[in-house]
Amino acid sequence: MGQTLTEKILARAAGKARTEPGENIWVNVDVLMTHDVCGPGTIGVFKQHFGPTARVWDRDRVVIIPDHYIFTKDEKARRNIEILREFAREQQLPYFYDVGTERYKGVCHIALPEEGHTRPGEVLLGTDSHTCTAGAFGEFATGVGNTDAGFVLGTGKIWLKVPPTLCFVYEGNPPPWITAKDLILATIGLIGCDGATYKAMEFRGDALAQLGAIAADFAGTAVNERGVRFNPLIEERMTLCNMVIEAGGKNGVIEPDDVTIEFVEERMKAAGTYRPYEPLKSDKDATYEAVYTIRVDELEPVVARPHSPDNTAAVSELAGEPLDRAYIGSCTGGKLFDMIAAARILAGHTVKIDTYVVPATSEILQALDRVRLNGKTLRQVFEDAGCIIGPPSCGACLGGPLDTLGRLNEPLRCISSTNRNFPGRMGHKEAQVFLASPLTVAASAVRGAITDPRELLP
Repeated sequence: MGQTLTEKILARAAGKARTEPGENIWVNVDVLMTHDVCGPGTIGVFKQHFGPTARVWDRDRVVIIPDHYIFTKDEKARRNIEILREFAREQQLPYFYDVGTERYKGVCHIALPEEGHTRPGEVLLGTDSHTCTAGAFGEFATGVGNTDAGFVLGTGKIWLKVPPTLCFVYEGNPPPWITAKDLILATIGLIGCDGATYKAMEFRGDALAQLGAIAADFAGTAVNERGVRFNPLIEERMTLCNMVIEAGGKNGVIEPDDVTIEFVEERMKAAGTYRPYEPLKSDKDATYEAVYTIRVDELEPVVARPHSPDNTAAVSELAGEPLDRAYIGSCTGGKLFDMIAAARILAGHTVKIDTYVVPATSEILQALDRVRLNGKTLRQVFEDAGCIIGPPSCGACLGGPLDTLGRLNEPLRCISSTNRNFPGRMGHKEAQVFLASPLTVAASAVRGAITDPRELLP
Protein backbone atom coordinates (compact mmCIF):
# COMPACT_ATOMS: atom_id res chain seq x y z
CA MET A 1 0.00 0.00 0.00
CA GLY A 2 1.37 3.40 -1.01
CA GLN A 3 1.86 6.50 1.12
CA THR A 4 0.82 10.13 0.75
CA LEU A 5 3.39 12.88 0.46
CA THR A 6 2.88 13.92 4.10
CA GLU A 7 3.30 10.35 5.33
CA LYS A 8 6.51 9.91 3.30
CA ILE A 9 8.09 13.14 4.54
CA LEU A 10 7.35 12.30 8.16
CA ALA A 11 8.57 8.72 7.74
CA ARG A 12 11.90 9.91 6.44
CA ALA A 13 12.20 12.53 9.18
CA ALA A 14 11.53 9.78 11.73
CA GLY A 15 14.01 7.35 10.19
CA LYS A 16 11.23 4.89 9.36
CA ALA A 17 10.34 3.01 6.18
CA ARG A 18 6.71 4.13 6.42
CA THR A 19 4.20 5.76 8.71
CA GLU A 20 0.47 5.32 9.22
CA PRO A 21 -2.17 7.95 10.04
CA GLY A 22 -2.68 8.15 13.79
CA GLU A 23 0.83 6.86 14.57
CA ASN A 24 2.86 8.89 17.09
CA ILE A 25 6.49 9.37 16.09
CA TRP A 26 9.61 11.35 16.96
CA VAL A 27 10.49 13.61 14.05
CA ASN A 28 13.79 15.35 13.27
CA VAL A 29 13.16 19.02 12.44
CA ASP A 30 14.95 20.70 9.53
CA VAL A 31 14.02 24.34 10.27
CA LEU A 32 12.43 26.09 13.24
CA MET A 33 11.09 29.61 12.72
CA THR A 34 9.81 32.04 15.33
CA HIS A 35 8.88 35.72 15.39
CA ASP A 36 8.31 38.66 17.71
CA VAL A 37 4.92 37.53 19.06
CA CYS A 38 5.88 33.99 20.09
CA GLY A 39 9.67 34.21 20.10
CA PRO A 40 10.04 35.57 23.64
CA GLY A 41 7.80 32.83 25.05
CA THR A 42 9.65 30.16 23.08
CA ILE A 43 12.99 31.47 24.36
CA GLY A 44 11.63 31.48 27.90
CA VAL A 45 10.59 27.82 27.65
CA PHE A 46 13.97 26.90 26.18
CA LYS A 47 15.92 28.58 28.98
CA GLN A 48 13.64 27.26 31.70
CA HIS A 49 14.06 23.63 30.66
CA PHE A 50 17.55 23.54 29.18
CA GLY A 51 19.24 26.12 31.39
CA PRO A 52 20.18 29.82 31.09
CA THR A 53 23.43 29.04 29.26
CA ALA A 54 22.09 26.31 26.95
CA ARG A 55 22.81 26.46 23.23
CA VAL A 56 20.27 25.76 20.49
CA TRP A 57 20.55 22.34 18.83
CA ASP A 58 21.70 23.80 15.47
CA ARG A 59 22.03 27.53 14.96
CA ASP A 60 21.95 27.12 11.15
CA ARG A 61 18.44 25.68 11.39
CA VAL A 62 16.90 28.41 13.55
CA VAL A 63 15.31 31.36 11.72
CA ILE A 64 13.98 34.40 13.60
CA ILE A 65 11.86 36.90 11.68
CA PRO A 66 10.19 39.80 13.54
CA ASP A 67 7.11 40.79 11.53
CA HIS A 68 3.90 41.26 13.53
CA TYR A 69 4.03 44.29 15.83
CA ILE A 70 6.86 46.21 14.20
CA PHE A 71 5.95 49.77 13.25
CA THR A 72 4.43 50.81 16.56
CA LYS A 73 5.34 52.85 19.62
CA ASP A 74 3.95 50.18 21.92
CA GLU A 75 6.58 49.51 24.60
CA LYS A 76 5.76 45.82 25.07
CA ALA A 77 5.97 45.18 21.35
CA ARG A 78 9.36 46.88 21.21
CA ARG A 79 10.57 44.89 24.21
CA ASN A 80 9.73 41.69 22.36
CA ILE A 81 12.11 42.74 19.59
CA GLU A 82 14.84 43.41 22.13
CA ILE A 83 14.44 39.90 23.57
CA LEU A 84 14.91 38.46 20.06
CA ARG A 85 18.02 40.60 19.54
CA GLU A 86 19.54 39.53 22.82
CA PHE A 87 18.92 35.85 22.05
CA ALA A 88 20.28 36.10 18.50
CA ARG A 89 23.48 37.72 19.80
CA GLU A 90 23.84 35.20 22.60
CA GLN A 91 23.35 32.21 20.29
CA GLN A 92 25.18 33.78 17.32
CA LEU A 93 22.27 33.00 15.03
CA PRO A 94 23.03 33.73 11.37
CA TYR A 95 19.39 33.95 10.28
CA PHE A 96 17.96 36.79 12.33
CA TYR A 97 16.24 39.32 10.09
CA ASP A 98 16.19 42.30 12.43
CA VAL A 99 13.87 45.25 11.97
CA GLY A 100 15.64 48.57 11.40
CA THR A 101 18.48 46.93 9.48
CA GLU A 102 19.11 46.07 5.83
CA ARG A 103 18.29 42.47 6.71
CA TYR A 104 14.72 43.23 7.76
CA LYS A 105 12.29 41.23 5.67
CA GLY A 106 8.70 41.45 6.86
CA VAL A 107 6.11 38.67 7.01
CA CYS A 108 7.84 35.44 8.04
CA HIS A 109 5.88 33.10 5.76
CA ILE A 110 6.94 35.05 2.66
CA ALA A 111 10.44 35.81 3.93
CA LEU A 112 11.22 32.11 4.48
CA PRO A 113 11.04 31.18 0.77
CA GLU A 114 12.56 34.50 -0.29
CA GLU A 115 15.65 33.69 1.76
CA GLY A 116 15.85 30.06 0.65
CA HIS A 117 14.69 28.41 3.88
CA THR A 118 11.95 26.29 2.24
CA ARG A 119 13.04 23.01 0.64
CA PRO A 120 11.08 20.02 -0.72
CA GLY A 121 11.01 16.97 1.51
CA GLU A 122 11.95 18.83 4.71
CA VAL A 123 10.10 19.41 7.99
CA LEU A 124 9.60 23.09 8.82
CA LEU A 125 7.99 24.20 12.08
CA GLY A 126 7.04 27.72 13.08
CA THR A 127 5.40 29.41 16.04
CA ASP A 128 2.64 30.70 13.81
CA SER A 129 -0.41 28.90 12.48
CA HIS A 130 0.21 30.05 8.90
CA THR A 131 3.56 28.26 8.76
CA CYS A 132 1.60 25.80 6.60
CA THR A 133 2.25 28.24 3.72
CA ALA A 134 5.56 26.46 3.06
CA GLY A 135 3.73 23.30 2.06
CA ALA A 136 3.65 24.90 -1.39
CA PHE A 137 7.27 23.76 -1.72
CA GLY A 138 6.55 20.10 -1.10
CA GLU A 139 7.52 20.03 2.56
CA PHE A 140 5.75 19.27 5.81
CA ALA A 141 5.18 22.68 7.38
CA THR A 142 3.00 23.38 10.38
CA GLY A 143 2.57 25.72 13.31
CA VAL A 144 3.49 24.77 16.87
CA GLY A 145 3.11 26.36 20.28
CA ASN A 146 5.82 27.94 22.41
CA THR A 147 6.30 24.82 24.53
CA ASP A 148 6.92 22.56 21.54
CA ALA A 149 9.11 25.19 19.90
CA GLY A 150 11.18 25.59 23.07
CA PHE A 151 11.74 21.83 23.13
CA VAL A 152 12.75 21.85 19.46
CA LEU A 153 15.25 24.64 20.12
CA GLY A 154 17.04 22.37 22.53
CA THR A 155 16.72 19.00 20.79
CA GLY A 156 15.84 19.46 17.13
CA LYS A 157 13.03 16.93 17.60
CA ILE A 158 9.27 16.91 18.05
CA TRP A 159 6.66 14.27 18.94
CA LEU A 160 3.97 14.26 16.24
CA LYS A 161 0.90 12.28 15.33
CA VAL A 162 0.81 11.42 11.64
CA PRO A 163 -2.28 13.07 10.12
CA PRO A 164 -4.59 11.38 7.64
CA THR A 165 -4.67 13.11 4.25
CA LEU A 166 -7.55 14.74 2.39
CA CYS A 167 -6.97 15.18 -1.34
CA PHE A 168 -8.33 18.20 -3.23
CA VAL A 169 -8.24 17.99 -7.02
CA TYR A 170 -8.69 21.25 -8.92
CA GLU A 171 -9.72 20.54 -12.50
CA GLY A 172 -10.19 22.82 -15.47
CA ASN A 173 -8.60 26.02 -16.73
CA PRO A 174 -8.89 28.84 -14.17
CA PRO A 175 -10.14 32.04 -15.80
CA PRO A 176 -8.00 35.13 -15.10
CA TRP A 177 -10.42 36.45 -12.47
CA ILE A 178 -10.13 33.29 -10.35
CA THR A 179 -7.19 33.32 -7.96
CA ALA A 180 -5.88 30.86 -5.40
CA LYS A 181 -7.69 32.91 -2.76
CA ASP A 182 -10.98 32.09 -4.47
CA LEU A 183 -10.04 28.41 -4.61
CA ILE A 184 -9.14 28.10 -0.95
CA LEU A 185 -12.19 30.10 0.19
CA ALA A 186 -14.40 27.84 -1.94
CA THR A 187 -12.68 24.81 -0.43
CA ILE A 188 -13.12 26.03 3.15
CA GLY A 189 -16.75 26.86 2.36
CA LEU A 190 -17.16 23.29 1.10
CA ILE A 191 -15.72 21.44 4.13
CA GLY A 192 -16.08 24.04 6.90
CA CYS A 193 -13.60 25.52 9.37
CA ASP A 194 -13.34 22.17 11.13
CA GLY A 195 -13.49 19.98 8.02
CA ALA A 196 -9.78 19.17 8.03
CA THR A 197 -9.04 19.23 11.75
CA TYR A 198 -5.61 17.63 12.32
CA LYS A 199 -5.52 16.39 8.74
CA ALA A 200 -3.17 17.02 5.87
CA MET A 201 -4.67 18.79 2.86
CA GLU A 202 -2.94 17.72 -0.33
CA PHE A 203 -3.66 19.81 -3.43
CA ARG A 204 -3.54 18.30 -6.89
CA GLY A 205 -4.98 18.78 -10.38
CA ASP A 206 -4.12 20.37 -13.69
CA ALA A 207 -5.28 23.79 -12.49
CA LEU A 208 -2.28 23.99 -10.14
CA ALA A 209 -0.03 24.46 -13.17
CA GLN A 210 -2.12 27.38 -14.44
CA LEU A 211 -2.62 29.63 -11.44
CA GLY A 212 -1.50 33.25 -11.56
CA ALA A 213 -2.74 34.01 -15.06
CA ILE A 214 -3.60 37.63 -14.22
CA ALA A 215 0.12 38.30 -13.59
CA ALA A 216 1.60 35.76 -16.01
CA ASP A 217 3.01 38.42 -18.35
CA PHE A 218 5.28 39.56 -15.48
CA ALA A 219 6.72 36.08 -14.91
CA GLY A 220 10.45 36.08 -15.47
CA THR A 221 10.59 39.82 -16.20
CA ALA A 222 10.02 41.26 -12.72
CA VAL A 223 13.44 40.66 -11.16
CA ASN A 224 14.60 41.54 -7.64
CA GLU A 225 17.95 43.10 -6.72
CA ARG A 226 19.53 39.64 -6.51
CA GLY A 227 18.43 38.78 -10.02
CA VAL A 228 15.71 36.36 -8.87
CA ARG A 229 12.65 36.25 -11.11
CA PHE A 230 9.05 36.72 -10.03
CA ASN A 231 6.96 33.55 -10.18
CA PRO A 232 3.19 34.13 -9.91
CA LEU A 233 2.45 30.39 -10.01
CA ILE A 234 4.53 29.70 -6.91
CA GLU A 235 3.02 32.64 -5.04
CA GLU A 236 -0.49 31.43 -5.78
CA ARG A 237 0.35 27.94 -4.54
CA MET A 238 1.57 29.59 -1.34
CA THR A 239 -1.83 31.24 -0.91
CA LEU A 240 -3.55 27.89 -1.35
CA CYS A 241 -1.47 26.21 1.38
CA ASN A 242 -1.52 29.30 3.60
CA MET A 243 -5.17 28.99 4.57
CA VAL A 244 -5.43 25.27 5.31
CA ILE A 245 -5.34 26.21 8.98
CA GLU A 246 -8.64 28.05 8.44
CA ALA A 247 -10.11 24.62 7.69
CA GLY A 248 -8.46 23.14 10.78
CA GLY A 249 -5.72 21.47 8.73
CA LYS A 250 -2.47 20.27 10.26
CA ASN A 251 -0.61 21.04 7.06
CA GLY A 252 -1.18 21.73 3.40
CA VAL A 253 1.10 20.36 0.71
CA ILE A 254 1.64 20.36 -3.05
CA GLU A 255 3.93 17.92 -4.82
CA PRO A 256 7.11 19.63 -6.02
CA ASP A 257 7.48 19.94 -9.79
CA ASP A 258 10.04 21.56 -12.08
CA VAL A 259 8.65 25.01 -11.27
CA THR A 260 9.13 24.36 -7.54
CA ILE A 261 12.68 23.08 -7.95
CA GLU A 262 13.68 26.00 -10.15
CA PHE A 263 12.31 28.50 -7.63
CA VAL A 264 13.92 26.82 -4.61
CA GLU A 265 17.31 26.47 -6.33
CA GLU A 266 17.31 30.08 -7.48
CA ARG A 267 16.35 31.42 -4.05
CA MET A 268 18.85 29.34 -2.09
CA LYS A 269 21.73 30.25 -4.36
CA ALA A 270 20.87 33.96 -4.33
CA ALA A 271 20.55 34.04 -0.53
CA GLY A 272 23.55 31.82 0.20
CA THR A 273 21.40 29.32 2.09
CA TYR A 274 21.95 26.29 -0.15
CA ARG A 275 21.57 22.88 1.45
CA PRO A 276 21.01 19.51 -0.27
CA TYR A 277 17.43 18.26 -0.24
CA GLU A 278 15.44 15.40 -1.73
CA PRO A 279 11.96 15.97 -3.19
CA LEU A 280 9.26 13.39 -2.52
CA LYS A 281 5.91 12.64 -4.15
CA SER A 282 2.81 10.71 -3.16
CA ASP A 283 2.62 7.13 -4.34
CA LYS A 284 0.07 6.44 -7.07
CA ASP A 285 -1.68 3.94 -4.80
CA ALA A 286 -1.63 6.21 -1.75
CA THR A 287 -4.68 6.02 0.49
CA TYR A 288 -6.61 9.24 1.18
CA GLU A 289 -9.30 9.67 3.78
CA ALA A 290 -11.39 11.50 1.19
CA VAL A 291 -10.99 13.02 -2.27
CA TYR A 292 -12.74 16.24 -3.33
CA THR A 293 -12.91 17.45 -6.93
CA ILE A 294 -13.50 21.14 -7.68
CA ARG A 295 -14.09 22.54 -11.18
CA VAL A 296 -12.26 25.85 -11.19
CA ASP A 297 -13.71 26.96 -14.52
CA GLU A 298 -17.18 26.92 -12.97
CA LEU A 299 -16.31 29.16 -10.00
CA GLU A 300 -17.27 32.78 -9.49
CA PRO A 301 -15.01 35.00 -7.37
CA VAL A 302 -15.65 34.03 -3.73
CA VAL A 303 -16.16 36.19 -0.63
CA ALA A 304 -16.21 35.04 3.00
CA ARG A 305 -18.72 37.03 5.03
CA PRO A 306 -18.32 37.94 8.72
CA HIS A 307 -17.43 36.29 10.99
CA SER A 308 -15.88 33.09 9.66
CA PRO A 309 -13.77 32.03 6.65
CA ASP A 310 -16.27 29.28 5.85
CA ASN A 311 -19.20 31.70 5.63
CA THR A 312 -18.69 31.93 1.89
CA ALA A 313 -20.76 33.19 -1.02
CA ALA A 314 -20.26 33.99 -4.70
CA VAL A 315 -19.46 37.65 -5.20
CA SER A 316 -22.70 38.09 -7.18
CA GLU A 317 -24.69 37.24 -4.05
CA LEU A 318 -23.09 40.11 -2.13
CA ALA A 319 -22.65 42.71 -4.85
CA GLY A 320 -23.54 46.19 -3.63
CA GLU A 321 -22.90 45.54 0.08
CA PRO A 322 -21.55 48.89 1.35
CA LEU A 323 -18.01 49.10 2.74
CA ASP A 324 -15.93 51.55 4.76
CA ARG A 325 -12.42 50.23 4.13
CA ALA A 326 -10.32 47.98 1.90
CA TYR A 327 -7.08 46.25 2.89
CA ILE A 328 -4.55 44.49 0.64
CA GLY A 329 -1.75 42.76 2.52
CA SER A 330 -0.60 39.94 4.86
CA CYS A 331 1.00 36.55 4.19
CA THR A 332 -2.16 35.60 2.32
CA GLY A 333 -2.67 38.70 0.21
CA GLY A 334 0.46 40.86 0.29
CA LYS A 335 2.73 39.06 -2.17
CA LEU A 336 3.89 40.54 -5.47
CA PHE A 337 1.20 38.59 -7.31
CA ASP A 338 -1.42 40.22 -5.09
CA MET A 339 0.06 43.67 -5.72
CA ILE A 340 0.00 43.17 -9.49
CA ALA A 341 -3.52 41.74 -9.43
CA ALA A 342 -4.83 44.69 -7.43
CA ALA A 343 -3.00 47.17 -9.66
CA ARG A 344 -4.69 45.64 -12.74
CA ILE A 345 -8.01 46.77 -11.30
CA LEU A 346 -6.93 50.07 -9.73
CA ALA A 347 -5.08 51.47 -12.74
CA GLY A 348 -6.99 54.46 -14.03
CA HIS A 349 -9.46 54.47 -11.15
CA THR A 350 -9.81 56.27 -7.83
CA VAL A 351 -10.86 54.46 -4.66
CA LYS A 352 -14.03 55.58 -2.87
CA ILE A 353 -13.06 54.24 0.55
CA ASP A 354 -9.86 54.24 2.61
CA THR A 355 -7.67 51.61 0.98
CA TYR A 356 -4.46 50.30 2.51
CA VAL A 357 -1.77 48.47 0.55
CA VAL A 358 0.79 46.72 2.78
CA PRO A 359 3.44 44.63 0.97
CA ALA A 360 4.40 41.46 2.83
CA THR A 361 8.17 41.97 2.63
CA SER A 362 10.80 44.58 1.91
CA GLU A 363 11.54 42.85 -1.39
CA ILE A 364 7.91 43.29 -2.45
CA LEU A 365 7.97 46.91 -1.29
CA GLN A 366 10.99 47.51 -3.52
CA ALA A 367 9.16 45.85 -6.39
CA LEU A 368 6.50 48.57 -6.19
CA ASP A 369 9.14 50.94 -7.56
CA ARG A 370 10.59 48.44 -10.02
CA VAL A 371 7.61 46.74 -11.63
CA ARG A 372 5.63 48.75 -14.19
CA LEU A 373 2.09 48.46 -15.42
CA ASN A 374 1.18 50.49 -18.51
CA GLY A 375 4.26 52.65 -18.07
CA LYS A 376 3.67 53.42 -14.38
CA THR A 377 5.28 51.76 -11.38
CA LEU A 378 2.98 49.83 -9.09
CA ARG A 379 3.56 52.52 -6.47
CA GLN A 380 2.36 55.20 -8.89
CA VAL A 381 -0.72 53.13 -9.75
CA PHE A 382 -1.63 52.77 -6.08
CA GLU A 383 -0.90 56.38 -5.20
CA ASP A 384 -2.79 57.72 -8.22
CA ALA A 385 -5.76 55.61 -7.13
CA GLY A 386 -5.63 57.19 -3.67
CA CYS A 387 -4.32 54.19 -1.74
CA ILE A 388 -2.22 54.41 1.42
CA ILE A 389 0.95 52.31 1.16
CA GLY A 390 2.34 50.90 4.40
CA PRO A 391 5.69 49.41 5.41
CA PRO A 392 6.20 45.64 5.02
CA SER A 393 4.83 43.69 7.98
CA CYS A 394 1.80 41.73 9.11
CA GLY A 395 0.16 45.12 9.58
CA ALA A 396 -3.49 45.13 10.60
CA CYS A 397 -4.13 41.46 9.81
CA LEU A 398 -3.78 40.56 13.50
CA GLY A 399 -5.10 43.87 14.76
CA GLY A 400 -2.06 44.88 16.76
CA PRO A 401 -1.51 47.99 18.88
CA LEU A 402 -3.85 50.94 18.33
CA ASP A 403 -1.30 52.81 16.19
CA THR A 404 -1.00 49.94 13.67
CA LEU A 405 -1.54 51.26 10.14
CA GLY A 406 -4.94 50.24 8.80
CA ARG A 407 -6.16 48.74 12.08
CA LEU A 408 -9.94 48.76 12.48
CA ASN A 409 -10.26 51.00 15.52
CA GLU A 410 -13.98 51.52 14.92
CA PRO A 411 -16.83 49.14 13.98
CA LEU A 412 -16.13 49.50 10.26
CA ARG A 413 -17.02 47.22 7.34
CA CYS A 414 -13.80 46.14 5.66
CA ILE A 415 -13.02 43.94 2.68
CA SER A 416 -9.58 42.37 3.02
CA SER A 417 -7.17 40.04 1.25
CA THR A 418 -6.09 38.66 4.65
CA ASN A 419 -6.98 35.26 6.09
CA ARG A 420 -9.32 35.57 9.10
CA ASN A 421 -12.45 37.53 9.81
CA PHE A 422 -13.33 36.44 13.35
CA PRO A 423 -14.66 39.17 15.68
CA GLY A 424 -11.81 41.47 16.70
CA ARG A 425 -9.27 39.87 14.37
CA MET A 426 -8.37 43.16 12.64
CA GLY A 427 -9.06 45.36 15.66
CA HIS A 428 -12.49 46.45 16.85
CA LYS A 429 -14.59 43.52 18.04
CA GLU A 430 -17.69 44.90 16.32
CA ALA A 431 -16.00 45.48 12.97
CA GLN A 432 -17.14 43.34 10.06
CA VAL A 433 -14.50 41.82 7.79
CA PHE A 434 -15.15 40.29 4.37
CA LEU A 435 -12.37 38.10 2.96
CA ALA A 436 -11.69 38.10 -0.77
CA SER A 437 -9.03 37.96 -3.46
CA PRO A 438 -6.91 41.04 -4.21
CA LEU A 439 -8.91 41.46 -7.43
CA THR A 440 -12.22 41.58 -5.57
CA VAL A 441 -10.79 43.82 -2.83
CA ALA A 442 -9.47 46.31 -5.39
CA ALA A 443 -12.72 46.34 -7.38
CA SER A 444 -14.69 46.89 -4.19
CA ALA A 445 -12.40 49.75 -3.18
CA VAL A 446 -13.14 51.50 -6.47
CA ARG A 447 -16.90 51.20 -6.05
CA GLY A 448 -17.07 51.52 -2.26
CA ALA A 449 -19.17 48.36 -2.13
CA ILE A 450 -18.57 44.66 -2.77
CA THR A 451 -17.97 44.39 -6.51
CA ASP A 452 -17.37 41.59 -9.00
CA PRO A 453 -13.82 42.18 -10.32
CA ARG A 454 -14.92 41.08 -13.78
CA GLU A 455 -16.73 44.42 -14.10
CA LEU A 456 -13.47 46.36 -13.85
CA LEU A 457 -10.86 44.08 -15.39
CA PRO A 458 -9.38 45.73 -18.48
